[in-house]
Amino acid sequence: MEEKKNILSYETVALDDKESAVVIIDQTKLPGTTEIIQLKTAQEIWDAIYLLKVRGAPAIGVAAAFGIYVLAKHIDAKDYETFMEEFRKQKEYLNSARPTAVNLSWALNRMEALCEANKDKSVEEIKALLKAEAEEIKEEDIRVCRKIGEYGLSLVKPGDGILTHCNAGQLATCKYGTATAPIYLGQEQGYNFRVFADETRPLLQGARLTAYELHSAGVDVTLICDNMSATVMKNGWVNAVFVGCDRVAANGDAANKIGTSVVAAVANRYHVPVYICAPTSTIDMNTPTGNEIHIEQRPAEEVTEMWYKERMAPEGVKVFNPAFDVTDNDLIAGIVTEYGVARAPYTESLKEIFRRKEEAAGKVE
Repeated sequence: MEEKKNILSYETVALDDKESAVVIIDQTKLPGTTEIIQLKTAQEIWDAIYLLKVRGAPAIGVAAAFGIYVLAKHIDAKDYETFMEEFRKQKEYLNSARPTAVNLSWALNRMEALCEANKDKSVEEIKALLKAEAEEIKEEDIRVCRKIGEYGLSLVKPGDGILTHCNAGQLATCKYGTATAPIYLGQEQGYNFRVFADETRPLLQGARLTAYELHSAGVDVTLICDNMSATVMKNGWVNAVFVGCDRVAANGDAANKIGTSVVAAVANRYHVPVYICAPTSTIDMNTPTGNEIHIEQRPAEEVTEMWYKERMAPEGVKVFNPAFDVTDNDLIAGIVTEYGVARAPYTESLKEIFRRKEEAAGKVE
């Protein structure tokens, strides 16, 4: 009898080049059903990102890179200018799927820059380079998440209690996750963390995804409602908060799933450090503060009807449903990147992080 697959055995995002498809786990069906779907058209890729079938900033970036490659494969043009005109149309369309997660535009801009840097090559050669670049973006994500895990692990000790919000786990990346990377590496090393996962209303990523993948991995995880975070912190059960993010501003303000700023404010009251786990691809030095981050507004039905057999709110009631909120930098103890932990003042420490990144790139060259 074949052994049942663990959810972590599946790739979050993959490329099936033979079928010209982006392959993902449909995360809207988890945890009840593990459905692997193929995305072949621009509409299917856009819908998968917008409808959260693939979600989490790093995974969205990888899906976008594979997606624009798949679409570029089918551009029937021999000359560079005609090819790029259609490429840019597809790129802008995919980029419109979700406005807050910077990795979406970051990955698409990187793929466009590759085309521009190779305009002297044939269209077929450019298509081959796009495939290689998309695969490198995926491999980079795995390396980056592991480094974030190593730096994050240095901030806690064996037996600590860790609280996390939303899903910044393997299901949001290609492996390890961002906020969960220290947890998974600690699991490998016998740290025996006690993890508290907020359910994360209204889309329940913490309940459906984080609790599911951590439990599947054998981690000691306890699911709590969002409004229970103060209680577990006041009880002394939480030693650190690790969360992911979708965009970090140059001053260290961080946009993450709605409710993160509440967790950070409560953690501040109970002297629990909050760490934002952010690949440098998620740090937007062109956005000065969190005030300039565009916050995506989601449909009212996610609050009033989704997950319920019957509508749970009166017809016609007004609903405010922002997908993210911004945690002010003074509530953040550190921003954990693949090049180290940035601390206040973030306007200086984030510049230092990018200096280290540039230095590392120079050594590679």
